[in-house]
Amino acid sequence: MHDHDHDHHHEEKGMALRVKALEQILSEKGLIDTDAVDAFVELYEKKIGPKNGASVVARAWTDPDFKARLLENGTAAVAEMGFSGLQGENFVVLENTAEVHNVVVCTLCSCYPWPVLGLPPRWYKDAPYRSRVVKNPREVLAEFGTVLPDDKKIKVWDSSAEIRYMVLPERPDGTESKSEAELADIVTRDSMIGVTQL
Repeated sequence: MHDHDHDHHHEEKGMALRVKALEQILSEKGLIDTDAVDAFVELYEKKIGPKNGASVVARAWTDPDFKARLLENGTAAVAEMGFSGLQGENFVVLENTAEVHNVVVCTLCSCYPWPVLGLPPRWYKDAPYRSRVVKNPREVLAEFGTVLPDDKKIKVWDSSAEIRYMVLPERPDGTESKSEAELADIVTRDSMIGVTQL
C-alpha cells in the first residue's frame, strides 16, 4: 500500500464543500434541479464513465499484446485508447487470476481513476468501506456477493494522489466467441474496483 498525500486529502475535502455550496446556491436561485444533478451524477457514476474501463478490459481480453502493455504501463496503454487526463496519471492495472483477487480502496479519501471508471460510487468514499475492506476484505466482498475460495489470495491496493488502480477481472469461461463490444457489455464498474468478479 502507498501513503497518501495529506494535502491532497484536505484539498479534496475543500473542493467537495465548495461544490456542495455552489449546488445549494444554484438550487436556491432555481437555476438547477438537485434531482436532475443526482440523476446526472448517477449516469456518469454507473453507466457512461465505466464504459471506458469496460472497453479497456474487453480489449485486454481479446488482444494479448495490448494486455501485456496494459499490465506493464497502464497509463500509456489506456492513452492509446484515448483515455487520459486528470485523475488518470500514474495508472496501474492489477490482473485477477485463478490464484489472486485484487480489490481497490483509497483509505484516506477517494482517489479514483476517473478517465476509465467515471465518478466514484458513494460507497467507495464512505469510511466503513475504506476501513473494513483493508481489515476484512473477504467479509466485505461477500457483502457484494463475491464469495471466493479460501485458498484464493486477496490483495488490497490503496490508491493515492500519486497512483491509482483498476482491476482487470478474469475473463469468464464460455466467452471465447464474443466480440470485443459484447465482452465490454458484461464488464461492470464494481468488477474493475474488485468488489465483484463481473
